Amino acid sequence: MGDAAARLPTELADIARLASDAGPHAVTQTVAEVVVDGTPLPVYAVVLGSADPSHPGVGFFGGVHGLERIGTEVVIACLRALVQRLKWDATLQRLLTTLRIVFMPLVNPGGLWRGTRANPQGVDLMRNSPVECAQAAPPLLGGQRLSAALPWYRGPAGAPMQIEAQAVCRVVEEELLCRPFALTVDCHSGFGLRDRLWFPHAHTPVPVRHLPEVLALTELLDDNLAHHRYIVEPQSRQYLAHGDLWDHLYLKAERGGRVLLPLTLEMGSWLWIKKNPRQMFSRQGLFNPLIEHRQHRVLRRHMGLLEFLLRAACSYRAWCPAQAQREALRERALQRWYAAGRPS
Repeated sequence: MGDAAARLPTELADIARLASDAGPHAVTQTVAEVVVDGTPLPVYAVVLGSADPSHPGVGFFGGVHGLERIGTEVVIACLRALVQRLKWDATLQRLLTTLRIVFMPLVNPGGLWRGTRANPQGVDLMRNSPVECAQAAPPLLGGQRLSAALPWYRGPAGAPMQIEAQAVCRVVEEELLCRPFALTVDCHSGFGLRDRLWFPHAHTPVPVRHLPEVLALTELLDDNLAHHRYIVEPQSRQYLAHGDLWDHLYLKAERGGRVLLPLTLEMGSWLWIKKNPRQMFSRQGLFNPLIEHRQHRVLRRHMGLLEFLLRAACSYRAWCPAQAQREALRERALQRWYAAGRPS
């Protein structure tokens, strides 16, 4: 057991240490436990800020796919920055009196430990919700139930969601869906040469009800995060998929009359391969920057985005559209994202 513990992901120790350093500012929960080869691996949630349900919330998630280690590292870097600033930053301390912040940096510790996209049961957690694609999803990529030996396996039909996916849903429902407004960012890698911010839907090309809010947030990002490189778009512009976890949670919030804007940060790992072609011969290199200075650059690049989203969520009343503005914003959003159809 001692040898196994020594091989546990260092990220788990980092999360526990940072939560301890935050002291009374943070509440840390083990929201699930995954046993791999006889070794228990915790799934942590670290919560900071206001417990008042009338205040908005933000959630930062990573490590849904075990191979995409950089997503976990981005979320841990954000948590580390907040914990350090809490020691001296009075503006951050005031912000936490009116904002709830949730961190789940490593949703799939078993997959990270084994170096697999799926969890130890072979299930892709981002294809595991009960949401069904409204149109033909691409074979395999859109989710399949043929075999856990193939990628993008959804799990058996009719089975409960995997415990890691259930833990994400439970944390979002208990900490964020009780609030009038919430943003989430789920950090991934491996799609193209550009960093992208995807919003729902993934299961249908039909625009989300809160498209005006998405456009207002996007324009706020364009105006305030100078020279950012993010392509903001609905995931359906790239491909459709069954079982998307964030579609499932968005639809649940919508049914409850709440506003949840879930974003997926897809870091363009092909750029790292372009700069260091040898990475293509490594499974880790296909999804993560392997050179230390490049990893540090990636972590620095996304801190501005996460900080911006904290401020945007806290001040959502200042930029969320009033009812009279919604139709005009919707028309502009439809022109921006849907008029040209799916990209070639």
